[in-house]
Amino acid sequence: MKTEMVIENLKDAGCNISAIEKFMDCAANNRKEKQLEILEKQRSVLLKRIHKDEKRISCLDYLVYQINRDHGYFLS
Repeated sequence: MKTEMVIENLKDAGCNISAIEKFMDCAANNRKEKQLEILEKQRSVLLKRIHKDEKRISCLDYLVYQINRDHGYFLS
C-alpha cells in the first residue's frame, strides 16, 4: 500500500498527526505490533464516541416518547 494512501486512510479514521507519525515510524521500522496498538487505540476512541452519541439519542427518543404519550403536552 502506498504511503500517501495509508496516511489518507489514517486521517479519514480520525487519527491526529502524532498518531500518524508514530504509525508511519513503526511501519518504517517493521513494528507491526505497535501499529496494531495504535489502530486499536483509535478504534476504541471512536467506539466511545459512538456509545456517547447513542446515549444522547436515547435521551432524545425518551423525550419524544413522553411528548407523544402525553398527547403533545410536556411539563404541564
